[in-house]
Amino acid sequence: MDLGISSPQVDEARRGFSFRYDAVLDMRMDQTKGITAAEIINTYEEKDLIHALKTYGEEKFAKKIVKAIIEHRETRGPIKMTLELAELIKNIVPKRGLKKDPSTKTFQALRILVNKEIEELENTLPIVFSYLKPKARLVVISFHSLEDRIIKNYTKDQIKTDFIPKNIPIKASEIKLAPFRIVQKMTIPTEKEIEENPRSRSAKLRVIEKAMEAT
Repeated sequence: MDLGISSPQVDEARRGFSFRYDAVLDMRMDQTKGITAAEIINTYEEKDLIHALKTYGEEKFAKKIVKAIIEHRETRGPIKMTLELAELIKNIVPKRGLKKDPSTKTFQALRILVNKEIEELENTLPIVFSYLKPKARLVVISFHSLEDRIIKNYTKDQIKTDFIPKNIPIKASEIKLAPFRIVQKMTIPTEKEIEENPRSRSAKLRVIEKAMEAT
């Protein structure tokens, strides 16, 4: 599973994914259905926007950004374009110490929310695991901490065995075996890989093997 969106999608200006190009705030993977990022920005209540930016973008300046968005909506009308939103964020987020564009986290949050990426991942993992045969491996590459946390926590739940209180005698054969095992520790790109492909800098790879049929 490669959870990243493809470079052509990001680089196609009209899709509205990027703060580097001016386009309508769309961000839908499938532009025939669902709500756009512009609809979210211009219709969500303040508390819901703050929750989205904090939850899906881990944006610590969420309250300030949303306050500016609400003020823009009330005084200047809806925010429709990518650069319009990016410029608003640049005027709010302190530039000191930032390694990425100040709009990165907000745009990430909107993209995830528009495409229901977290729900898709949470629903897909159990299905994928159910199709694995014994000794088969699932390899997952994630590109932000939200995705990686879901994978890590789901894996932890799968490798847990029955809780056995201390000092309670029990035969080894009676201990429930974990249906999966972690094959290797999380892997991140090397400096050389990042130099050759800057977009790989946030990639994390995890490998899980199905040890037996789940019971």
